[in-house]
Amino acid sequence: MNNIIDQLSINTIRTLAIDGVQKAKSGHPGMPMGTAPMAYVLWTKFLKHNPNNSHWANRDRFVLSAGHGSMLLYSLLHLFGYKVSIEDLKNFRQYGSLTPGHPEYSHTDGVEITTGPLGQGFAAGVGMAIAEKILESKFNKEKFSLFNYYIYGIVGDGDLMEGISSEAASLAGHLGLGNLIYLYDDNSISIDGGTNLSFTENVAKRFESYNWHVQIVDDGNNLSKIEEAILNAQIEKNRPSLIKIKTHIGFGSPNKQDSSEAHGSPLGDEEIILTKENYNWQTDEKFFVPDEVQTNFEKYIDEGKKQENAWNYLLSQYKKHFPFDELDNFLNKKLPLDWEKLLPIFTNENGNIATREASGKVIESIWNQFPFLVGGSADLTPSNNTRAKNAIDFQSSNYSGRYIRFGVREHAMGAILNGLALSGFIPFSGTFLVFSDYMKPAIRLASLMKLKVIYIFTHDSIGLGEDGPTHQPIEHLAMLRAIPGLKVIRPGDANETSEAWRVAINSDGPVALILTRQKLLFIDREKYASAKNLEKGGYILAESSAKPEIILIATGSENEIAIKAYEELISKGKNLRVVNIPSWELFELQSDEYKKKVLPPSIKKRIIIEAGSSLGWHRYATDETKFVTINHFGASAPASKLFEEFGFTVANIKSIIESF
Repeated sequence: MNNIIDQLSINTIRTLAIDGVQKAKSGHPGMPMGTAPMAYVLWTKFLKHNPNNSHWANRDRFVLSAGHGSMLLYSLLHLFGYKVSIEDLKNFRQYGSLTPGHPEYSHTDGVEITTGPLGQGFAAGVGMAIAEKILESKFNKEKFSLFNYYIYGIVGDGDLMEGISSEAASLAGHLGLGNLIYLYDDNSISIDGGTNLSFTENVAKRFESYNWHVQIVDDGNNLSKIEEAILNAQIEKNRPSLIKIKTHIGFGSPNKQDSSEAHGSPLGDEEIILTKENYNWQTDEKFFVPDEVQTNFEKYIDEGKKQENAWNYLLSQYKKHFPFDELDNFLNKKLPLDWEKLLPIFTNENGNIATREASGKVIESIWNQFPFLVGGSADLTPSNNTRAKNAIDFQSSNYSGRYIRFGVREHAMGAILNGLALSGFIPFSGTFLVFSDYMKPAIRLASLMKLKVIYIFTHDSIGLGEDGPTHQPIEHLAMLRAIPGLKVIRPGDANETSEAWRVAINSDGPVALILTRQKLLFIDREKYASAKNLEKGGYILAESSAKPEIILIATGSENEIAIKAYEELISKGKNLRVVNIPSWELFELQSDEYKKKVLPPSIKKRIIIEAGSSLGWHRYATDETKFVTINHFGASAPASKLFEEFGFTVANIKSIIESF
């Protein structure tokens, strides 16, 4: 490489990025200027993709983990013929444009994943690599290599500083994901200044210790060396690869190259003139693409068409020789036929069981019929009940497994689920509810991308007991409920847990299942309302024959307290209603008429019962509502003692009712 057209093409990428940031009067020009050569080599020489079909199943995935350099990606997408026009580049960072400040999945054609929060793309790429390995193991046959794609990414110093990347890199090395190749933009600059202020570790040695294949390219403008390094990474089949490439942030800017000034601010009109002179740029026209550059990129667009056409032919031949239903379901995102009939129905004979146990029975019942259900636990498998008995572990020795041993890596686990979901799988994970704190940024991105991800959060309250306040979630339900697009479901018994799984699998976005450690009362659905009402988010569980004067509102394990108080008091002539609201989000999707039927505005006397923070519950309160909630940390003691001490007893509910 290194010929005239290559350099002109690279400088076109640079100038488009510079002009986009300058017109927006905000953005990050330095990273695209420094990484344009490595991106050009990767996209022209290696990346297998078809701009005419950005969802081709066997395409290589490109993850811009350093998402602040989004103008690099948008410039590439435009030049390679994706649905990103020059006008889109001119509208960078503007309201409603296809070129937001950080890349957004499903918003911009060709963007594989929403990135920006550093480290998220790095970790999600590991999930994408796991997905490819499962597909390869499951479907590839002799002479029919249907799935053989790579996950490439560009990562920066900030990505590698974030703890999530360390978690994900450690797991990727353990799993030997040779289909994962990351180019490290080693420019020695962060927002604060030189990375020597805070980041002086030997990155190469660190990744070698993770069992990564590490190469160093000491000149980020040497196209031949970059090409050679990527070829070497492809040859390495048993380890993920990190290519450490020494670059210059703001390359070509005479006054801002190699400085933090080039990181997050426009260069300025005068500096742009000087920079373009350094590139031997021949025009003052903004957003200019030379004709010969356009012609250069068109040949790569044609190559992408040929690659997918060849794959489609291979697929047509595959259908003639091998069963195709399962692969067809995967490619077209079809759920197994009549799968809901597999969900267990719990009876009185099952007795009182914890909802974490009920969830485990659901997984067991559907596992064999859901070949694209993939998941695991953060080293809490026996506690979370996340593993079917015949599940096979996903390990470097057996990539056909679908159960992932994430280890104590909650944050990476959350992002890896995103990568799996983006690859067409239905992923789930388990940990204690209190550790959702560690996963929150990844959960937020799953919601932003509307990914079908299922979170199993067990040990959902002070019912955890003796482990004490460090492990007893108080504010966590409020935190999760505050995330737009996330459905939070706290089922009240085993049958509601089964229904919660039905909702989760049918959902078009992420769902958090909030489950108990302790056994819960079996709710007799012959006597009380059907558990199928869970899909409405809130419903009348029980009520007296006469018009109710007081409404008891509960979720999860606290339904048992509400039911027992109700039973005792209606026998004494009290007119009560018990309302179960396992999911605010589902309840809010119902009509106003339905919600008013469940919670009539005329019934002012209400008691809200939940073993967690009261934050947010005021939406269902009146000026006469009383709260039995927890707005302080818990304590170490048996669960029964804690419920008693904190007022979660039938006696306390009865006392409050009598006080109205």
